[in-house]
Amino acid sequence: MTTDAIVLLKEDHKEIRQLFRAFEAADGSDRAVKADVVSKIVEALTVHTYIENEVMYPSVRDLVPKLESDILESFEEHHVADVLCAELDAMDADDERFDAKTTVLISSVGQHIEEEEGEWFPKVRDALGRKELQEIGARMLEVRATAPKRPQQPSALKKAADALLG
Repeated sequence: MTTDAIVLLKEDHKEIRQLFRAFEAADGSDRAVKADVVSKIVEALTVHTYIENEVMYPSVRDLVPKLESDILESFEEHHVADVLCAELDAMDADDERFDAKTTVLISSVGQHIEEEEGEWFPKVRDALGRKELQEIGARMLEVRATAPKRPQQPSALKKAADALLG
């Protein structure tokens, strides 16, 4: 198994896209299936954003200062995803806004993934060597083992983001 940080993140992205497709393919009347898929989406995104926020973004911010504006934008995109995940986690699948909120999450995260893979990851790979990306990836794997699987409440997310950026 590789420890290249970008490869690991792309593997997460692949899993997340599969979950998005599963939600979109679910029969609208089968609320239990949709609830189960959304629970898996929330867990996957919670872990993924956590390891990026705790390891990848701070590492790249230190090592490649010219990417700071990209990193700050990514923190904000994660904040939006984290808030939506927290709301979905507390929401019943029968809520009239459940599907709409999930669709907004899928759209927002899908755009974020496309930007990361199409623009940001190539810049990071060009700026960092293989050894650095493997070291970052190894730290990500360590942090993943203890990463939260359920989202924090939105007010706690804001405080955590402010502390990281402050």
